[in-house]
Amino acid sequence: MPWYISPYIVAIAISWLMAHIIKLTIALSRGSARDFYHQLFISGGMPSSHTATSVSVWWLLVLHEGIQSPIVGLATLLILIICYDAVKVRRSSGEQGVAVQQIIQKEQLDIPLPRAAQGHTPLEVCVGAILGTAVGLIVFFATR
Repeated sequence: MPWYISPYIVAIAISWLMAHIIKLTIALSRGSARDFYHQLFISGGMPSSHTATSVSVWWLLVLHEGIQSPIVGLATLLILIICYDAVKVRRSSGEQGVAVQQIIQKEQLDIPLPRAAQGHTPLEVCVGAILGTAVGLIVFFATR
């Protein structure tokens, strides 16, 4: 049995890395980049790395298993949950976190500022899906 890396793992790694390189590039162009380590694990921003990684794996599953496969149905459900969470739940939670930070600062309360995790806009999720589609298709045809 020859040693190889799963195309699913390759697609995840490439999608994640590309999404964060794009985020870093955008942050550098805006002059808002933090240190490289922080940029690799930043929450929110353009594009959504969660969406990119999950969509790249979804495409591999569709192309390997077929659209009728139960695993593709499960993967589709997971992507819908991930995208909904990014746009609705995490984005709303992040906006509330910013509001709480502003209240603490305005009232000059002696409370440590809580972290306000950033969610995604619908555009960031769509661009993540496009990136994931490109990576999934490239990995599929490169590993056939």
